[in-house]
Amino acid sequence: MPIYQLLEDSYAFPPVEEALDDPQGLLAVGGDLSVPRLLSAYQQGIFPWYGDDEPILWWAPSPRMVLQPKAVHIAKSMAKLMRQQTYRVTYDTAFARVIQQCANTPRANQADRQATWILDDMRAAYIALYEAGYAHSFEVWQGAQLVGGLYGVAIGKMFFGESMFSLRSNVSKLAFIALAQQLEAWHFTLIDCQLPTDHLASLGANPISMHDFQQYLWHNNQLGLSNYWGQDS
Repeated sequence: MPIYQLLEDSYAFPPVEEALDDPQGLLAVGGDLSVPRLLSAYQQGIFPWYGDDEPILWWAPSPRMVLQPKAVHIAKSMAKLMRQQTYRVTYDTAFARVIQQCANTPRANQADRQATWILDDMRAAYIALYEAGYAHSFEVWQGAQLVGGLYGVAIGKMFFGESMFSLRSNVSKLAFIALAQQLEAWHFTLIDCQLPTDHLASLGANPISMHDFQQYLWHNNQLGLSNYWGQDS
């Protein structure tokens, strides 16, 4: 199975179909985490994920876990939690704190490499994407304390989820539901959840083939790098 070495002076990636030869969807190695390269990657359904002492690894797994915003599932327990108004949800008010908490919060049933992949270079790269207007966060607050949240990348009318954290029971689900409801109001078409988990499945996400995911990307890419975040139409 070939693993492609990215060129330093080009933002081009090999076709994502090449990743189908790898069970986990590994496509390429190398390059950098510059804003142009990251935007190019997401537009093709590719994302970086690597551990300490590893080169930058680029992935395009299939099947792909996705959710149409209107299809988010709100369980009775979550509806009750939302009615209680114990927590307050905001967006784009504490991006750097959210990504830091995602890096710091231990994750059950994950290998060490998976639990520590948000390294200093990754944090800096996504903060740069945030400053460029493409990365965004949802935050959950209990009083003045940040107790949960998520972050990802918005291009056109697709949101590419990256990570979430929770310091209280179910608050990461609360952040995700708030994200989906807000994206539906902004007429976004899809949330890319990357890899299948029971947590995401409980919220209504489903796996689709890389071919079907590429169809979503193709239509979204007709919008170019237009920024619809925060727009009602």
